[in-house]
Amino acid sequence: MDSEKEIHLLKRALERQKKARIQAEKILEDKSKELFDTALHLKQANNKLENLLTETTSQLDGGFVNIIDPYVVMDLNFNVVNMNKSARDFLGYDNTKETISLPKLVHKDFIQYTIESFQRLLEIGTLKNYRAKIILKDGSYKWIQINTSVIYDKNLKPIGAQGIIRDISQETEIKELLNEQKKQLDIIVENSPLGIVLTVDDKIIKSNTAFTNLLGYENAVLEEIKLSNISEPEDVEATEKQVAEMTAGLLDNFSTVKKYFKKDGSIILAKTNVSVVKNDKGEVEYQVSVIEDITKERKAEEQIKAEKDKYSGIIANMNLGLIEITIDDEIQMVNQCFCSMSGFTKEELIGKNAVDVLKLQNNKAVEEKTRKRLEGISDSYEIKISNKNGEIRDWLVSGAPRYNVEGKVVGSIGIHLDITDQKKLEEQKEQLLKELKISNDGLQEYAHIVSHDLKSPLRSISALATWTYEDYKDVLDEAGVQNLTLMQEKVAFMDKLIHGILEYSTAGSSQMSKAKVDLNTIITDIKDSIYIPEHVTVVVPEKLPLLNADSTKIHQLFQNIIGNAVVHIEKKEGVVKVLFTEQKEHWQFCIEDNGVGIPEKFHKKIFEIFQSIGDNERSTGIGLSIVKKIVDRYQGKVWIESELGEGTKFFFTLKKNIN
Repeated sequence: MDSEKEIHLLKRALERQKKARIQAEKILEDKSKELFDTALHLKQANNKLENLLTETTSQLDGGFVNIIDPYVVMDLNFNVVNMNKSARDFLGYDNTKETISLPKLVHKDFIQYTIESFQRLLEIGTLKNYRAKIILKDGSYKWIQINTSVIYDKNLKPIGAQGIIRDISQETEIKELLNEQKKQLDIIVENSPLGIVLTVDDKIIKSNTAFTNLLGYENAVLEEIKLSNISEPEDVEATEKQVAEMTAGLLDNFSTVKKYFKKDGSIILAKTNVSVVKNDKGEVEYQVSVIEDITKERKAEEQIKAEKDKYSGIIANMNLGLIEITIDDEIQMVNQCFCSMSGFTKEELIGKNAVDVLKLQNNKAVEEKTRKRLEGISDSYEIKISNKNGEIRDWLVSGAPRYNVEGKVVGSIGIHLDITDQKKLEEQKEQLLKELKISNDGLQEYAHIVSHDLKSPLRSISALATWTYEDYKDVLDEAGVQNLTLMQEKVAFMDKLIHGILEYSTAGSSQMSKAKVDLNTIITDIKDSIYIPEHVTVVVPEKLPLLNADSTKIHQLFQNIIGNAVVHIEKKEGVVKVLFTEQKEHWQFCIEDNGVGIPEKFHKKIFEIFQSIGDNERSTGIGLSIVKKIVDRYQGKVWIESELGEGTKFFFTLKKNIN
């Protein structure tokens, strides 16, 4: 049942399709006839128009035979009816083979402009300087300019139009390029950090932002004044001459330095480059001035020059020779002192090779120093040179690299001191020191020999006195015994004196060792080894420092002072104090006693050899002179503070570190 119903529905649908198909075929037939009739009508109308145009254009053909530019004839719908060979070659189309609608060739950006232009052509009858971009048959683009006019029949009825096409692509590209370059140039000029001014006959026509900011004027104000009203050449005469030569066509550009007067009344200094711009006839149209503010640079140059002059003057007054040379040793500058030192004039030195002119005795060393200059190294060294008179002189050179503004080493600068006399003195000093050493060695040897030769008979005298006393003590009276005792004492004093002389001769010349010396131990040893009266006490209130010194010399130094102090105290309770204070570079010591004191007139004399105070037979007058020698060797000082009957303070300093 369902299948029958389905078949019935399909049959009905098929019938409807058949009816619709028949109806569509009839409509298509009617429309085809209508289209044929319309095409036939158009063909007849077109033939009629072509005949009319042919009649008209045949009259014009003779006038356009020699036209080189593309030439076209159009109907009123702007379809091409006829065209010359140039037009066919240019557009790539051939109207005899295909229909050409000119509006369809126009680029989309110019369609509205084209419609308006063609309407104006129909209204007015002519169209001049129509410009647009078109698309040729090969797909390329061209810029064209068309001058066209309407064509009329005998009854003055418009039947078409004719026009000449001119290819302006290259011209348009050049104009666009020029416009683009002008825009770029305007951007560059406007954003330039340098001031730029255009002038005609000195009158300001245009200026950029940098120039207005530089002087503080507005553009409107600048365009009302002349450039000479706000500027003044630094060298008036030279600038006027250059301007005259430029006006006469002899000079296209020049550079000068001008003062510019700012709106606030201040003045700046600027480097000004002036150039002319000429037209096709070679006539000057305007001048371009490029202004660069060099006020700070000029001040810096003046300061540098002043500093250079100042230091050159200082060096000259210090008898120091100044020279500047290139990396090739070519002399570029010398001062007068250098000329005096070398014996040559500036003219004889400038431009010459320094090594050749001065005849350096140690070229290899100088070459090594020159190499170091290229590495940026400064140093000092000695050289031997031969001056103009042929004399060999010793110079001390302090050399440094010389840089240009880019920081590149371009040579070196040297300061020279003639040390010939000093070298001679040093040689004499060395010779004297050698002779002195030989003399000292001889004296020390002599002192030892004398000491030995003197002590030998003294020991014999002492032995004889002892033997005489032992052999004859029973028969000698009191006076004889006293004389023998006195003889022994004098022999002992003489032995002590000889020992002191030997110590004095070696105190200032013998080698000194360096080791850690504990002064506390030294003082204890001294107290155990010297004679100290029972009523005298040696005290150390504060622990003494460690010294980096010669133990024997330090022991001798303290023993001589303490030994001298303890025997000159007459009070019931004698006290000797060992004190110290630390200074920056020295240790200062004080040995204070409450003894008899020393008169002021002897404060310096006691440090001289064989000088003693009073009638103390125990004193040889050598001990304190040895003290001074030892203190001198430690680059210190020794002095006393004392009043008669008030005790004495022995001060001395010892340098912490000595070579």
